Amino acid sequence: MGEVNEAITGGTRLAPGRRAFPVARLATLALAGFLAGCGGNAPPPTFDLLAPRDNLSVRPGRGLIVVAEPSALAALDTTRLVVMTRGGGIAYIGDAQWSDRLPKLVQVRLIQTFENAKRLTGVGRPGDRLLPMAQLNSEIRRFGIDEATGEAVIEMSVKIVQDSTGRILAGQIFTRSVPSGGSGGPVAAAALDLAMQDMLRDIVRWTSARI
Repeated sequence: MGEVNEAITGGTRLAPGRRAFPVARLATLALAGFLAGCGGNAPPPTFDLLAPRDNLSVRPGRGLIVVAEPSALAALDTTRLVVMTRGGGIAYIGDAQWSDRLPKLVQVRLIQTFENAKRLTGVGRPGDRLLPMAQLNSEIRRFGIDEATGEAVIEMSVKIVQDSTGRILAGQIFTRSVPSGGSGGPVAAAALDLAMQDMLRDIVRWTSARI
């Protein structure tokens, strides 16, 4: 396992090398991390998610869609890389970080994947002063390394919402997993990026067939 320097548990015992913290102390931990950063500690290496450019054959969509920033629980609404522990807790990998908050990063890469699929004029984001047919809303349910299976696991709930009425036109839960080869920062980031690229293709194909 790579360096894991914080954990959130539900009363479970963690493997040696991890320190367990109750959920009530999250605010204290966040403040401590901020103060440590101000003290001159070098930031961990930064990793990115990529928008795929290949295998994106989709039915040409006729309607304009805007992609909202995904919602996520506080444990995932961060730049930190997550490990889902065997006891049902969450730990953070200490030697890696994403280039932006995970929900923001997923939103940007999803828009870029629509664009790479030749839907450049058919996609935007809320606030772009567009008149969309629908909005793509999503929730990041899981995004991290599953310690029990050794896989990078991503799960997202996606809904197409009609802009004029707020009616849900379609919904789908997407899940992708790939072997991670460990939970060190570089290998974890690479595995999660691979799983995310597969999921981005799935979401764009599914959405384009309905808009």
